[in-house]
Amino acid sequence: MTSVFERALGADFDRMHPMLQKRFGVGLESGYAAVGTGVMSSIRRGPWWTLPFLWVGSIRNILVPDQGHNVPFRIENYPYLDPFGRETVTFVREYRVRRRPSRFDATMVYSEELGSIVDYLGTHQHLAVDLELQVEADGSLLLKSDAQRFYEGPLAFRFPMMFSGRATLRERYDDATGSYRVELDVHNPVFGFLFGYSGSFTCEFPAADTAPTRLRPRRHERRE
Repeated sequence: MTSVFERALGADFDRMHPMLQKRFGVGLESGYAAVGTGVMSSIRRGPWWTLPFLWVGSIRNILVPDQGHNVPFRIENYPYLDPFGRETVTFVREYRVRRRPSRFDATMVYSEELGSIVDYLGTHQHLAVDLELQVEADGSLLLKSDAQRFYEGPLAFRFPMMFSGRATLRERYDDATGSYRVELDVHNPVFGFLFGYSGSFTCEFPAADTAPTRLRPRRHERRE
């Protein structure tokens, strides 16, 4: 079983920088996790009137209302099998702007039906987001969010983009510094820029065949 990113990218996976292949190769078959620590040189948010989006999102670890410079950062990617038998990879990020860190939770699965990755956001997987992946000429990875669906109990609907944001993430490996560099921007089509960050981190790859409970969502959603 190849990693969810290998399945989504197909032959393009081999065009990524080897260290990006290692990081996005985390899976049950690989037998390791990726734990990154570093510094976000900048964490930004939109004007004051975007704060309601960020504060509401932060309740379930979907968005981060903080901002700052040189912010300690941690990301943990662990593979595990979810209750529905799907290979899943955690993307749990922590930012320590205040004494209590802010946390952004995501878990990713490969959807056979869609032929792409579905990114579940938050502690209860309320939002399922389709991801578009592209390997750039320099071996970096470009990730864009697309359609979003909201699930809660029997409730299920396509989430209106005017009440959410589209994310664009670029990640590359810097051979000169031996570190990963990442940039994220989240925009709302009506209200503009909501949230973003840029920074760098290094990774360790500890042996792992499952994710710690603290990194898993409190509720798993079957619907993609």
